[in-house]
Amino acid sequence: MHRRHLLMTLPFLAAPALVRAAPGDADAPIKVRDLYTRARGFSDLAQARDGRRISVSGYMAPPLKAQSRFFVLTGRPMAVCPFCESDAEWIEDILPVQTKRIVDPVYYTVGIAARGVLNLGSFTDPETGFVGQMRLTDASFDN
Repeated sequence: MHRRHLLMTLPFLAAPALVRAAPGDADAPIKVRDLYTRARGFSDLAQARDGRRISVSGYMAPPLKAQSRFFVLTGRPMAVCPFCESDAEWIEDILPVQTKRIVDPVYYTVGIAARGVLNLGSFTDPETGFVGQMRLTDASFDN
């Protein structure tokens, strides 16, 4: 391949990477709040991504149970478990996450990105008894 030919093809080779990084793309992290409507139903985005692998950014709520493969992703940092304190307000933008491995908790102010399959519909987590209408399964995360 000649240098001129290589230089002419580089923009075409780089274009798919630039398109993937565009805002609003399916691979870009979604915010937890974008999965819900104002009436607390499923957003059009959530319904369109049901059954698909997505990435969601947020914060890990304090764990419900030690040595679990489950955590709750929240839209804002939570210093205490919102489900354990009787006086705590129920958070509106949460996403239960079922992971592949046992979760090592992340400090509550550190943002994370969780990746997994979005599933809509009623479920009960067998380990914790947590009941919800939306969850991320087969998930992993990093900060």
